[in-house]
Amino acid sequence: MNAAFPRSRRRGWSAALFLGALVAAAPAAAQEEPPRQAFKVCQDPHNLPFSSAQGNGIENRIAELFARDLGLKLEYYNFPNRLAFIRNTLRYKLPGEDWRCDVVLGVPEGFDQVSVTKPYYRSTYALVFPRGKALDAVRTGQDFLQLNPAVLSKLRIGVHDRSPGSQWLAKHQLVDRAVVYPMMSPDTEHDPGQAVEQDLAAGRIDAAILWGPMAGFAAKRQGAANLVVVPLASEPGVRFDYAMAMGVRYGEPQWKGQIEGLIERHRPAIQAILREYGVPLVEQQPAGAGGRPAPKD
Repeated sequence: MNAAFPRSRRRGWSAALFLGALVAAAPAAAQEEPPRQAFKVCQDPHNLPFSSAQGNGIENRIAELFARDLGLKLEYYNFPNRLAFIRNTLRYKLPGEDWRCDVVLGVPEGFDQVSVTKPYYRSTYALVFPRGKALDAVRTGQDFLQLNPAVLSKLRIGVHDRSPGSQWLAKHQLVDRAVVYPMMSPDTEHDPGQAVEQDLAAGRIDAAILWGPMAGFAAKRQGAANLVVVPLASEPGVRFDYAMAMGVRYGEPQWKGQIEGLIERHRPAIQAILREYGVPLVEQQPAGAGGRPAPKD
């Protein structure tokens, strides 16, 4: 799962960037937790760069790392990351059966549908464009805004609907330059950034504003397009950076503690995986410095 964010990259929640509010679940009473027989991960099978049925996403790599540490078999429960993702994965259980999965490896900090761990990375939205065109001098968001108006007025800028990118364009009177893509596409066979990056590589748009992991992955996947990734800084009225965490069911504090222990123990390896995928990383803020605090068990 993923993107934090205003109703846009939670593809199932964010979109708020993650869409639509899910029905809140009351925390379950704490009780002795049975031993795990497998490391069971809830995932969208078509959500690169985060997760895929082929196991080649960021979260797949982290899942493999954690399963090895715990000495457990790695299993996935697949469901499209749309509305009611949590209800249909982490909280899905039929009478007489075990839970289908036990952890979601990418949720925004403060996401209240799950018991959220401490964050394991913070990223930011980024501007992506092909090198060698009119944007080569752009190193920051302000550089972009200060381009010659004659250049800005001709750009086609891809953004997901209801995302910080679309908010930013609106704030700076560039809405007419936006080419809008749905974050909540009914096409569950393709990841949410695929259409944007393909249009960017083909020259159908001149730039795009994407959630950081998607931006970095686009630059790597579309190598021939020689894409540049420029991280964007939050500004009054538009928040670009978000902390990402993991989520478990309420009422399972021992399991949550295990996951947080895994995060701390493997933090250098996790950071290496994120860098390998080109994720623009932002320094973590101290607790309480930004966003909502994670709910307590």
